Amino acid sequence: MKILIIDASGASLDWTMRCLKDGHQVKWYLPAMKSKLMPCKIGKGLVEIVNDPRDWYRWADLIFYTDNTKWIEYADIWRSQGWPVISPSAITREWELDRDLGQTILKKAGVKTIPGKGFNDYDTAINYVKKEMKRFVSKPSGDADKALSYVSKSPADMVYMLQRWKKTNKLKREFILQSFCPGVEMAVGGWFGPGGFNEGWCENWEFKKLMNDDLGVATGEQGTVVRYTKKSLLADKVLRPVEEALAKENYVGYVDVNCIISEDGTPWPLEFTMRPGWPLFNIQQPLHIGDPAEWLYDLAVGRDAKNFKINEIAVGVVLSIPDYPYSQLTRREVQGIPVYGFELNEDIHPCEMMMGVAPQEKDGKILDLPCMVTAGDYVLVTTGTSSTISSAKKKAYATMKKLQVPNSPMYRTDIGSRLKKQLPELQAMGYAKDLIYQ
Repeated sequence: MKILIIDASGASLDWTMRCLKDGHQVKWYLPAMKSKLMPCKIGKGLVEIVNDPRDWYRWADLIFYTDNTKWIEYADIWRSQGWPVISPSAITREWELDRDLGQTILKKAGVKTIPGKGFNDYDTAINYVKKEMKRFVSKPSGDADKALSYVSKSPADMVYMLQRWKKTNKLKREFILQSFCPGVEMAVGGWFGPGGFNEGWCENWEFKKLMNDDLGVATGEQGTVVRYTKKSLLADKVLRPVEEALAKENYVGYVDVNCIISEDGTPWPLEFTMRPGWPLFNIQQPLHIGDPAEWLYDLAVGRDAKNFKINEIAVGVVLSIPDYPYSQLTRREVQGIPVYGFELNEDIHPCEMMMGVAPQEKDGKILDLPCMVTAGDYVLVTTGTSSTISSAKKKAYATMKKLQVPNSPMYRTDIGSRLKKQLPELQAMGYAKDLIYQ
């Protein structure tokens, strides 16, 4: 199959290499390659990169978008012309990029939502918090800095953070303040196409902070516990209600809703993800049976390949290097670091990597030889799969320990651990009842 990949940030290297390994032809469009200040080298020596996807869409049997921020207007055009495209439409991408709109879509579908308010400037938000005098959660819209996601401990704490962001000019687009809702965080997603949702709901639990015990800066995702299941109470409550709206807008791809589940069992949706999740899509790979691309073609044309490993658990862990997650160094300072022990298999998923040269031992000598090296500070993801969370976790970390990376590699060592306490709480409310920790 001929596959055109439109990748806003270079997130899909793992899937791209798996497609090539299975004999597919791939053309990869990576806008970041054109940066004059810090040209991106992700995939160098590994994938054929093209300059303009408009030159290649007629060549492709399948067009795969990794994100919802670049070239989406062409996805609608190409899909209307009959091309199989995995991508949101220009309308449905706004369910994620505009958080207020996303909450409105859920409300219209009959899903309860957390009271919240959108803001375009910090002074108005500060005055609002001072008036309400309660805890809030700040959420950025779109692809803004994930450090702008913040759970305050008090009204004063929230006001301080808003003042700080104002001073550092962090505001890029609208953000939302939601009332703080205590509970357990859990998400559910599904793959949707002209035939509706594929069989198998993807329940997942993200670990978003940089450090163990959920300390440190919010990074987006440091690791995740994932499984596909045929029955999901959370999907019944927050995804099935929006199925008609997805079909109306011709959505094709992965859709996910992250929630806080309160003590009484009510799921309070936080946000949509209207695209593949990263590193979620990497972690899903060992749970997909067979060819990495054929099932997505089936999804795009309205067929369900039924290729998910139901009730198998995958745990994924992100490996990074300094100065992640700030990424303020020039790319030169985080490029070319060897990843010894790397091989593309079920449990190792390259992210910001390329082919390079590094010192290696051969025949009793140290020689400069071809080697997989870093192309950025978000290096790779390791996974482990099993029938229990604890054993899948052990496998993911066993794989991590086989890798050797100079320059202070970083990763959390507790991905999955908090579910030992939270899973019984969720199961008492009817969620993930057949999921096993130990």
